[in-house]
Amino acid sequence: MKLISKLTRFTAVAFLTLGLASCSDDDDAVDDVVVPETNTIADFVASNDDYSSLEAALEVTGLTATLDGTANYTVFAPDNDAFAAFLSDNGFSDLSEVPTDVLTQVLMNHVQSGIITSGDLTTGYIESMAVGSASEENLSMYIDTSDGVMINGVSNVVTADVEVDNGIIHAVDAVIGLPDITTFAMADPTFDTLVAALTREDSYTFVETLMMTSDPAPFTVFAPTNDAFGALLEELEAESLNDISGDVLASVLSYHVVAGANVRSGDLSDGMVVTMLNEDSITVNVGDTVTLTDSSGRTSTVVATDVQANNGVIHVLDMVLLPAM
Repeated sequence: MKLISKLTRFTAVAFLTLGLASCSDDDDAVDDVVVPETNTIADFVASNDDYSSLEAALEVTGLTATLDGTANYTVFAPDNDAFAAFLSDNGFSDLSEVPTDVLTQVLMNHVQSGIITSGDLTTGYIESMAVGSASEENLSMYIDTSDGVMINGVSNVVTADVEVDNGIIHAVDAVIGLPDITTFAMADPTFDTLVAALTREDSYTFVETLMMTSDPAPFTVFAPTNDAFGALLEELEAESLNDISGDVLASVLSYHVVAGANVRSGDLSDGMVVTMLNEDSITVNVGDTVTLTDSSGRTSTVVATDVQANNGVIHVLDMVLLPAM
């Protein structure tokens, strides 16, 4: 009996010893597990001294977590010099002086959902993830790929296609501010003649007005293309814009603007009568296409819609509207 008792105690001790050894081995195994390093957009920014201002801005606005997750984004990343210029141009001496809500939307204006390589970019409009003061719709961005990649006429891609775990980064040389109506008019060569008309007379205040974010903003602008202005000159038997009197040109330009409303294409309905800035009106016709009938009985076709700016929206016309003269 004593032998059996000793054997039993020995067996118990042996099992206990083995169990402790096994636990020790498991602990060592856990300690030996290597957690893989991440290289998210947020990681890339934090690890590069050239982007310390962007890192600080992301922290202030709470966007670091967004760009440190698993969802894929494309980011146009401005460096420290770009941020310094942005602060100086807007009268700020430090990043802390920029209102957080404004800074948030400025940063979101550099971000697109999904992965967009430089090869995917073509001349035209895309949407950023920013939202402006005129609408809950995302702001547009104008991409010009005629000579590299330029955004909104102000920011150039200087290093493209930096791949990270959750997306892609394109380094840019300027902060992409929130665009107003004039931003797109000046960035998009489709509107070169319109810009020439808006700036022809020193007495014109159209540009200053269309940059405003307070009353009478927001604006809806029906913007004629260069070809539309060319057709108008033929119709009026004029050689150039200079052959049109200042008063007439001012009346024509104000006939393309709606003040106090951000009217998107989905808001247009058949038979709708819209009062323009010059207090004359147009009639909307909705069918297979959207057309506008002006006071002269002429019909213009809307060929592109919903270019969304911070202070309004642009729809593109193939003919110039003429008010009653």
